[in-house]
Amino acid sequence: MKRCCVLPIALLLIGFVCSSPGAAVPPPEKLLPAETLFVLTVPDYKKSSGQWSQWPSSRLWRDPSMKPFREKFVNKLKSDVIEPLEKELGMKLSDFEALAQGQVTLAVTANGWGGAQASATPALLLLLDAREQSGVLKSNLTTLKTRWVDSGKQVRVDKIRDIEFTTLLIKPDEVKKSMKKVFPDPNDANESLEPPKPDRPGRTVELLLGQSDTLLVAGTSAKDIERVLVNQSGGSAGSLADQAQFAASYQSLFRESVGYGWINTKAIIDTLVKLAGKEEEGRQNQGFRPDKVISAIGLAGLESVGFNLRDLGEGWMSELSLRVPDSSRRGLFKAFAFEAKDANPPPFVPADAVKFYRLRLDLAKAANIVESTATEAVPQIAGFVKLVLDNAGKDKDPNFDLRKNLIANLGDDVIAYEKAPKKLTLADLGSPPSLYLVGSARAEQVAAAIKALGAVMPQPKVKEREFLGRQVYALNLPPAQGPGGKPIDRVLHYTASGGYVALSTDVSLLEEFMRSSDSAAKALRDTPGLSQAAQKVGGMATGFFGYENQLETARATVETLKKESGTLANLFNGTPLAGRFGDGASKFKDWVDFSLLPSFDQIAKYFSMNVWSGNVTSDAFSFKLYSPNPQSK
Repeated sequence: MKRCCVLPIALLLIGFVCSSPGAAVPPPEKLLPAETLFVLTVPDYKKSSGQWSQWPSSRLWRDPSMKPFREKFVNKLKSDVIEPLEKELGMKLSDFEALAQGQVTLAVTANGWGGAQASATPALLLLLDAREQSGVLKSNLTTLKTRWVDSGKQVRVDKIRDIEFTTLLIKPDEVKKSMKKVFPDPNDANESLEPPKPDRPGRTVELLLGQSDTLLVAGTSAKDIERVLVNQSGGSAGSLADQAQFAASYQSLFRESVGYGWINTKAIIDTLVKLAGKEEEGRQNQGFRPDKVISAIGLAGLESVGFNLRDLGEGWMSELSLRVPDSSRRGLFKAFAFEAKDANPPPFVPADAVKFYRLRLDLAKAANIVESTATEAVPQIAGFVKLVLDNAGKDKDPNFDLRKNLIANLGDDVIAYEKAPKKLTLADLGSPPSLYLVGSARAEQVAAAIKALGAVMPQPKVKEREFLGRQVYALNLPPAQGPGGKPIDRVLHYTASGGYVALSTDVSLLEEFMRSSDSAAKALRDTPGLSQAAQKVGGMATGFFGYENQLETARATVETLKKESGTLANLFNGTPLAGRFGDGASKFKDWVDFSLLPSFDQIAKYFSMNVWSGNVTSDAFSFKLYSPNPQSK
C-alpha cells in the first residue's frame, strides 16, 4: 500500500523536475572571468525594475501631465534612431528588451591586453538571464541569424562546449555607414579643395551570440565565453568573485543592490603605464614620464572604484567607493583626505538656501601637498612654480609672502551655499546667487592677501568700502561666457567676518551673511526631515556633508526651460551637434520641446530633497547620496 502511494509521488516529482527550467543562473561575480576590468550589472532585473518603477523620477516620467513632452521625445527617438538602427542591424531591440528577467550584465575583460601579444585588446561580454522566457530567447536568436544572412552580412556558426554560437562578422566601415544613415554628417555635401581622406580599414569585430540554458551570452572573445560557460556549469575557470579587491567591495557595497558597477583601476592603470613605457623606449625626449605623473598624483594607489544603487523603501541611495589604502595614499589622495569633523550647516546658513555643502579639509596642508605633487609629477616646472609662489604680489608689496600671508593662514573649514535664481533666465539659472566661506583664524590677513593677488590680474580694479564695521573688497573678474557666448561681467565681493573669508559675486548675499548674527531668520539646519535624512548617509560629522532642496532647484529649472525653450533651440542650432539631428532650431524642438512641460505645480509632488556625505577610512574614500521619497500632503 505504501509502495503504491510512493511511486506516483516519485514519478510526479521527477516529471516536475524534468519539465521545469534548468538550474538557476549563478550571479555575475560567479560567472565573469577573474580578469574582468569593468562590470555593470542589475543582478535581478525583474525585481529591480519593479522597485525603481515606483521611484519619484519614474512616476514623474509616467505622469499624465508629462504625456505631450514624453510622447514627442519618445516618438522622435523611435523614428529617427531606433528604427533605422534596427533596420541596419537586422534586429529589433524590443525583441530582446522583454527578455530581461534575471541578471543583465555588461563587462569588459582584459583578454590578454598588455601581454605578450601587442595586438590584444579588451573584450566585451553581455549576459542576460531570460528565465521563463528562454523559449522566446531561442526563437529571437534564430530570427536574428536569419535576418543577418538574408541581408547579405557575414555569419559563422561556432561551437563552444557543445553550445552553438552564431558569430556576426562586423566590419567597421559597415558600422560607420549605418551610423551615418542614423546621424548624417552635415559636412558630407560641402565641397572641399581637398578630397576626403579615405578611412583606414579597421579590424573586423566578431560578435558571438548564443544561449546556455536560460542565459543569453554575447561577447567578442571565445575564450571568455568559454570561461563563463565553465563557471555556469559548476566548474572552476576562475571568477570575479575570486578577486580580493572585488570581494571586499562586494561585502560593503554590492549586497542587496538594485544595480552596481565595479572598475579594476589597478589593473587598468598598471597596464596603461606599461604600454606607455614601451612607447617611450628609444625616444630621446624623456621629459614627460606618464608613470611618474601617475605615481606622483596618487593614481597608482587607487585599487578599485565601486558604485551601487539601492532601494530603501522610503527612498533610494547611491554610494561611490574609491579604494585607496592609507599606506598607498600619495599626491591628491593624500591632499584631500579630509578628517571626520562636524559638517553641520552653521546657524547663519539660511533656510531658503537651496544647496549647501561643508568640507572639513586642512587647506594649508592640502595646498603644500598639491605644490609638491605638481613638482614631482613634472620636475621641469618646479622652478616655474617656485618662481610664481615666491614672487606673487611682490610688485605691489615687497614684503608680501604668498605662503605666509595666504596659504599658512588657511583653516580647515570650507562652506558653500546657494539660493534660487533671481530671474527665470538661462543666465541666472547658470549663475545663481552663491556664497563661499573659507575658515581662518586670521581671516583679515587672508582677505588682504587676496587683494594683493588681485593686483596682478589683467586690468586690476580692487575697490574697498566699509560695511558694518568690516572692510569689503570688490575685485573685477574676467568676464564669464553666458548662453550663446555672450560675455557677462563679474565682480567678486569678499570680506573677513566671523572667522571666515566670505566671497560672492552677489553683493546682497554677502551683506546678508554679514548681518546674519543680528538676524532672527530661520536656519537651514532646522529644515524638517533634514536630520533624519542625514542619518541615512552617516550623519553630519564625517567631514563632508551636502544638501539640496530638490523641490526648489527643480522648480527653477523646469520653469526656466519652459520659458526659454525657443532660446535653447536657437543655442543648440549653433552647435556642431545640430547638423546630426537635422537643420534648424525647429528640429531641436521636434526632439525636445520644453514648452510642452507642465506647470511645475502639477509635478511638484515628485520632488523632495537630496543629502550626501563623504567619509575617509583607512581603506577608502566613500561618498553616499540619499533621496527620500516626498512626503504626501
